[in-house]
Amino acid sequence: MKTETQKTLMGYVAGLLFGLGLAVSGMTDPARVLGFLDLAGAWDPTLMFVLGGAVITNFIGYRLVLRRPHPLLGERFQLPTRTDLDGRLIGGAALFGIGWGLSGYCPGPAFASFAGLSAPLAAMLLAMVLGWFLARAIPARS
Repeated sequence: MKTETQKTLMGYVAGLLFGLGLAVSGMTDPARVLGFLDLAGAWDPTLMFVLGGAVITNFIGYRLVLRRPHPLLGERFQLPTRTDLDGRLIGGAALFGIGWGLSGYCPGPAFASFAGLSAPLAAMLLAMVLGWFLARAIPARS
């Protein structure tokens, strides 16, 4: 059995690797995201390549990892089992997309950009945290 310290350490390593990937790819710059959304102006396709690389990596990685009988640091894989769409999921996805489009930040790059805190970034982080509390306050239907 693996220790909780090993699991925590691997979580930090994964987060560091993710943040480093965001920084190297330039995705911590909200102008890149907003440039991707500006189809009629100075369109920047960088985000499409970063997302494409993530999808390909995830596609291959899942197929390799799920061949194992269990995770390296766990008893069993914890995969989602729900397949239905409900109002909370659709509403949350819509709010996420609206917030990302307005601010140019999604949660990963926002946290990775925390060292260069600006007023728009602080407003986005505050709205995100308030959204987490609001989502917990709204009861889920069984």
